[in-house]
Amino acid sequence: MTATETAGPRYAPYANGKFALTMGLVALDPKDWIDVDGNRTLELQEKERLLAADRKAVFDDLHGSEEAQREVLVLLLEHLEEHHPDLIGFEDGIITVYETGKSYRMADFADHALDLAGRLVQEDFCLMRPGEEGYVLIAASLCFPARWVLAEKLGQPMMRIHERVSGYAEKLGRPVDRFFEHLRSDKPVQRLNWSIMDDPALFQTGGKFRTEAEDAITPENAGGKLWLRIERQTLRRLETSGDILFTIRTFVDPMSSLEGRPDLAAALRSSLGEMPEGMQRYKSLPPFRDALLCYLERVAAKAA
Repeated sequence: MTATETAGPRYAPYANGKFALTMGLVALDPKDWIDVDGNRTLELQEKERLLAADRKAVFDDLHGSEEAQREVLVLLLEHLEEHHPDLIGFEDGIITVYETGKSYRMADFADHALDLAGRLVQEDFCLMRPGEEGYVLIAASLCFPARWVLAEKLGQPMMRIHERVSGYAEKLGRPVDRFFEHLRSDKPVQRLNWSIMDDPALFQTGGKFRTEAEDAITPENAGGKLWLRIERQTLRRLETSGDILFTIRTFVDPMSSLEGRPDLAAALRSSLGEMPEGMQRYKSLPPFRDALLCYLERVAAKAA
């Protein structure tokens, strides 16, 4: 997950130095749907820990979503068999994850197949179904939320799910709904989303709209106390049910990973400078924004 200092973070959606609230969708080659890296074992173990501690906090579904969930699991198993055959084994209705040694009876997840799907890969899964007010979240395996609570979003349409996102209703609400209506099963897409956190934990349900000053973060230590959190998100329509599957793969890198990439430090500083105040508050940047900008300016100066 964390790249070397010379290479910098694996994904840098801020690299153009601009900030714009857009869908930012690009075509996805189906063979690249699931992303696997060296953090797989640790992240799957973290998922198991979260599910054991409070399953409903990280997995929940609505009645009527069972068939679509099973469709997702079959799609995932077929993909892993073709593109990542060394990750899991399947025999007599039992799936084994080789890295963790965990085994699962498919029959135990007959009505909650999305729960099982989420235990097999690093991605989180969200299922969306058309409703009277747009596409509604009907099931989710969400072990790594970025400051949102599954219980508050399940059963809600896209506009309500994103109602606190600054600018979403005005700029993205209708375009997103139109895109969902026209998404084809043979044309999956992906996008990248980024945030800056003062906590590297993958599971985060709170912390938006913070404004209090964070004196512990300074220009001198921001590289070790702040983290870049990138979400690689994919969207695809399920061929049988017609529902939309939304996946989220989370990457967390220390801000210090930019010290070998002064160009990216300069681009991030520029993007932050263009970010509207409302979005800055939504992303809880005010507590450490000034310290971060000073840090990035110093790192960017290495390119001179």
